[in-house]
Amino acid sequence: MTTRPNNDSSRPRARCGKLVSTAIVAAGFALAAAPAMAVNWGAVDSKTVVLFSPGQASFEWSMTQTDHSGAQRFREGRNCMYCHDGEQRDIGDLIVAAEGRGAQLEPKPMAAAGKPGAIDLDVQTAHDGDRLYFRLQWREAAYDGEKMDPDNAARVTVMLDDGTVREATRAGCWGACHDDAMGMASDPSGADLTKYLFASRTGATRSGGGENYKPDAEIQDLFGKGMFLEYWQARLQHDSAAQAVEGYILEKRHEREAQNVSAEAEYADGAWTVVLSRPLKAGGGQHKDLEPGKNYNIGFAVHNNFTDHRFHHVSLEYTLALDGGEASFIARRQ
Repeated sequence: MTTRPNNDSSRPRARCGKLVSTAIVAAGFALAAAPAMAVNWGAVDSKTVVLFSPGQASFEWSMTQTDHSGAQRFREGRNCMYCHDGEQRDIGDLIVAAEGRGAQLEPKPMAAAGKPGAIDLDVQTAHDGDRLYFRLQWREAAYDGEKMDPDNAARVTVMLDDGTVREATRAGCWGACHDDAMGMASDPSGADLTKYLFASRTGATRSGGGENYKPDAEIQDLFGKGMFLEYWQARLQHDSAAQAVEGYILEKRHEREAQNVSAEAEYADGAWTVVLSRPLKAGGGQHKDLEPGKNYNIGFAVHNNFTDHRFHHVSLEYTLALDGGEASFIARRQ
């Protein structure tokens, strides 16, 4: 069975970290489409999200009692945030140092090279009636390790779902992070599996869903029903243009040059400021329409210091609403 729906140009042409996308705006230079600086960010509330290093903690790991002490509670319906909010720094520190239980999740300790267990991501969000904006700020760590992705000094990603993907509601981006993906504990040599959703597989084990793909027709049906995670990403260099890419995750990670997402970036005094945005209704079937009165699941990730794949800092699951309601973030009209 194959896994490559023939839907459009979103089909990946190489590993995610190596794709080249159109530069939208040069950092620190004149801004092009989607003038995010028109948003009065001084009037927008900011929330600090603690991102932490996850090591090889996969969705399968989180559901295995012998590996994860909270697995039973997770299986019974507790979300990751319920048990672990406030523990992100401690978890990240143990993992990057490979100490205690963290030693089970990180075969490549990086604390000695200066990688922090956690970083603070300051998040603001707003909309102007046409586009949704995220303004993301963080400091670059003084890391002296391997440049895994020499093309990108940093990458910042926003993942979004409208509630269709249950795993994202429960665990944020962990819903697409599996034990057999590249760099993970059960990574099969040569398979190069990217992030994916269990809904695309005919079965799964503790090691993941492997290449047990459903038929193309079923994958296409799932896609048409919105069973995918949308993501936006800015790829960053200190002295050149920000690159925006957009994509979705279903049976694999599909990515294309940005057609709806724009990115603006500035690097100063060791800190990044990035604005990602896209239309509330982007069309094309690869985006979730955004409207008031509905909650969306969101997650954040930062690849700092030329890191790649699992060597990022990630958030637990958060929620987003437009204009009002009960959610982690309220994007109000500016």
